[in-house]
Amino acid sequence: MTPLVTNRAQSPYTQHHPVMDFDALSWPSQRTLPREAATDEEREEHLVKLSGAVRTILECVGEDPGREGLLDTPERYAKAILFCTKGYEENLPAIVNNAVFQETYDEMVIVKDIEFFSLCEHHLVPFFGKMHIGYVSNNRVIGLSKIVRIVEMFSRRLQIQERLTKQVGLALSEILQPQGVAVVVESSHLCMVMRGVQKTGAITTTSSMLGCMRSTSKTREEFLNLISRK
Repeated sequence: MTPLVTNRAQSPYTQHHPVMDFDALSWPSQRTLPREAATDEEREEHLVKLSGAVRTILECVGEDPGREGLLDTPERYAKAILFCTKGYEENLPAIVNNAVFQETYDEMVIVKDIEFFSLCEHHLVPFFGKMHIGYVSNNRVIGLSKIVRIVEMFSRRLQIQERLTKQVGLALSEILQPQGVAVVVESSHLCMVMRGVQKTGAITTTSSMLGCMRSTSKTREEFLNLISRK
């Protein structure tokens, strides 16, 4: 058992974080790679198979898939769930597209209030909110829109918020090799709002701090202060 640590900067989970493969397609599911590489014929087969599964769901909840209002629902839902999980068909090299530039800059870069929508892997219902991202440059910067697209890629997969937070931080760390990266996520989970404990006002906040963002309290506080400004 890993011993507890009182200093977050010394946490073994952050000092020795898992290596982010540059494609970012194999964590956590090995089936991610086949979906990205699927042919048009295989994609059509997936759509038909998924539509059939939705018809089964409709029958099991007590509905008639043959009635007028539900005739096209299986295919519509199948297309919708494939769109909501389209992040499995994307990879970091294609998203970044060489938009990393050498620049004499060693200060903080922040993009905040990035809206995202994802699906909870435990109940397959949405969770959504905003993500705030900052990094301290090590003379390398990335196109700002690429940060948003990285968020979109990871959020459009079956997720838990904790993993989503960490994946975005690790991806930016791998791409930029910065002095530090910080990610803060605030979201509402429908699995807790519309079912379960049904607490509509509950907001879940997670963070991932890497490098100097974790080891240097002054730098971390600067980031947290900046994202809290309206």
